[in-house]
Amino acid sequence: MNYLVVMEAAWLVRDVADIDDAIGVAVSESGKRLNDSDMDYVEVEVGATTCPACAEPFDSAFIAADTALVGLVLEIDIFNAESVEHARRIAKSEVGGALRDVPLKIIETIEEESDETEAEA
Repeated sequence: MNYLVVMEAAWLVRDVADIDDAIGVAVSESGKRLNDSDMDYVEVEVGATTCPACAEPFDSAFIAADTALVGLVLEIDIFNAESVEHARRIAKSEVGGALRDVPLKIIETIEEESDETEAEA
């Protein structure tokens, strides 16, 4: 089976004063590290956090003392995995190898149609 595995990453950006700059640096640095590992197929986006007061989503980034914590969402397609758990282990191993020392958490795993299933239909 094929799976789309969605992970959340906590990216630290130092010496930054603006949220937009922090987000730009986090997306750029993570993308560069993934590309350096020939993993340009991993999608990188800024995560969203829900406001506890108004329930509206906002970019998942926080700055204190010129240091930002940016929540990133990473998506990777895993092909021919034996199970959901197998796909999760593969995804975490692949992405974790490229983004060493970056905390990762799997937030969703979606089963996708395989080419063989589509061909049979």
